[in-house]
Amino acid sequence: MKAFSTDDLLACYRRGVFPMAESRDDDGFFIVDPEWRCVFPLDDFHVPKRLARTLRQDRFTFTIDREFSAVIKGCAAPGPDREDTWINTDIRSLYQSLHAQGLAHSVETRVDGELVGGLYGVAMGGAFFGESMFSRVTDASKVALVHLAARLRHGGFKLLDAQFTTPHLEQFNAQTLPRRIFQSLLGVALETNANFAALPVETKGNDLISILSAR
Repeated sequence: MKAFSTDDLLACYRRGVFPMAESRDDDGFFIVDPEWRCVFPLDDFHVPKRLARTLRQDRFTFTIDREFSAVIKGCAAPGPDREDTWINTDIRSLYQSLHAQGLAHSVETRVDGELVGGLYGVAMGGAFFGESMFSRVTDASKVALVHLAARLRHGGFKLLDAQFTTPHLEQFNAQTLPRRIFQSLLGVALETNANFAALPVETKGNDLISILSAR
């Protein structure tokens, strides 16, 4: 049987489906095609007031793609609010390969240079497929999400896919769409020429908020 390749994975994203495993220790994975899909509207992304105050303090700084392996490892690790994760060895290997091809990206949150949280996902055209995030200190994953949303909006992206909605995501104005609407938005986004690297990594918290609040 032919091994599942990065080309197969990219074909999945173009169809609007994605891989998951039952647990981090599971062998293999399955393909998910949800009836309902969670997305963030990049032109109406909400930054909660308390988090905006945190961002303006510039306690957190960010890097991009500097420690992709560490970020996906952090996302795969159990934490206080999750006894298990769906990111197994096969999935980690696939996304490491996509990162080497320049298609999978990480946003890294730092305090005094130390990695304290972040997220990773896949960029294709003007679509970004968010996969997972992790946090070792309060708000580290949340500010990474704000940085990502500002980066995508600044770079001309049309779609930020979050897969499944959670109360954690709803505070950022995440919306749940039926599959057919998501597929329509995805088709437009994939035909869009966007630039993940357009936003300078040194952009301060207040400027991230300004990018997301511009109308």
